[in-house]
Amino acid sequence: MFDHVPDMAARRADLGPDALALRDHDSGRDWTFAAINAAANGMAEGLRAQGLAEGDRIAILCQNRVEFFVALFACQKTGIILCPLNWRQPAPELVDVLEPFAPRALLYEDAFADTAATVAGSLALPAWRLEGEAAGWMAAGGPGSAGAIPAGRVWYLLFTSGTTGRPKAVIQTARMAWANAVNIGQAIGLTGADRSVNFLPLFHTAGINLYTLPVFLTGGSSTVLRKFDAGAALDLIRSGAVTQFFGVPAIYQALSLLAEVDGVDWSRLRCGCGGAPLPEPLIRFFAARGCKVLNGFGMTETGPTVFLMDAAHAETKIGSVGRPQVLTECRLDGVPDGQPGTGEVLFRGPNITPGYYGNPEATAAAFDPDGWLRSGDVGRRDADGFVWVVDRIKDMYISGGENVYPAEVERVLNEHADVLEAAVVGVPDAKWGEVGAAFVIPRPGARVDAAALRAWCRERLAAYKVPATVRAVDDLPRTAAGKVRKPDLRLWAQRGE
Repeated sequence: MFDHVPDMAARRADLGPDALALRDHDSGRDWTFAAINAAANGMAEGLRAQGLAEGDRIAILCQNRVEFFVALFACQKTGIILCPLNWRQPAPELVDVLEPFAPRALLYEDAFADTAATVAGSLALPAWRLEGEAAGWMAAGGPGSAGAIPAGRVWYLLFTSGTTGRPKAVIQTARMAWANAVNIGQAIGLTGADRSVNFLPLFHTAGINLYTLPVFLTGGSSTVLRKFDAGAALDLIRSGAVTQFFGVPAIYQALSLLAEVDGVDWSRLRCGCGGAPLPEPLIRFFAARGCKVLNGFGMTETGPTVFLMDAAHAETKIGSVGRPQVLTECRLDGVPDGQPGTGEVLFRGPNITPGYYGNPEATAAAFDPDGWLRSGDVGRRDADGFVWVVDRIKDMYISGGENVYPAEVERVLNEHADVLEAAVVGVPDAKWGEVGAAFVIPRPGARVDAAALRAWCRERLAAYKVPATVRAVDDLPRTAAGKVRKPDLRLWAQRGE
């Protein structure tokens, strides 16, 4: 796509120095583009003065805050590689995640001082407070000039969830960020007048890239919440402080349950959803209030935006993630180009990661011989070119010799009036090899009748797809990004929990 790009913070400061870039929700402090760039310059000089140089890794442990983005831009300026840490993990897990990558230092906020001290002590790292030493560096920064950044240089690392073995570190580059900004920006009509809200965790691609970084690059502004708070998010939407909104299905579910949900003019909001398809009842719920929520699909390895539904088809092709966006090629393995069919989804384009940091074996396994990234997802394409992500290949189970994709069963369960959310996994069975185990969260005031739900499924699915068991639960185990953790559900099912 290109070999070099401008320093992002410096170029935005050149184009609109006094425009609002980021607002800290808790403190109410506004940061202009000029202020972000100056602080990033100051932090860059502070890190250099401590002996860090291009290629060195620095970890950061904090919840969502503007200073995270300052550190992100400082690392882009210097070539130091930022490693955002999952603040929900205990210190021993963080040490295990970081050890293979030999970080040189740790940035942290005061709320995690004890965890930071343990991590830094275990790895013999210097640790600097965002409210202390790093704050001094930021305050000392000046405007500087917009230099050129190698587009393919490693910028930051995002760690996979690590459900089996140690997490892998997905390389993120400036080229990926610009390609994502184009992919999502043209799809949702992003402009410098747009305002977004940042609450998804910043150790996850959605926290950085949906939509905060694209909004920044376009010249718009974002309000930063320390973490998701349904009431605070709804207040911002109601006040008009948000024009572009992105969330995972659990976020929309939480908003829909608020008593104040109908006091909002949803028609002035443009909404996207990822992580999993938004269930049809929620699509209908928000559509009835004037807001078409657009399902999309992406991966940490794809920057992340690849697919997004368009508003014209949001209610006629429910469940589809739309079509590939402008800078990404997509093909279904074994399916001729442009033809309907089903196969593993593969990607190619400037938004695709170069690979996994320090792990050439995993990198080689992730790409096919022609350089296409394997998604690990089965996709179905219709005659109009719209794609449905059928399920993760690894989540499919075989019951009586027949393939069952849990996502199909979940969609049927989610259509029931008493079900707020459903998740299905395959579990061992002496007769059929594997059968389905369903876990459902009832709607407020509803009671789950397992026999009635199985009968509901029998009317809509082949017999081998009907879950053998249905259990009501208060909540589902989730990743930090809100995705359901299927391995945990399998353990629940096997233990009878």
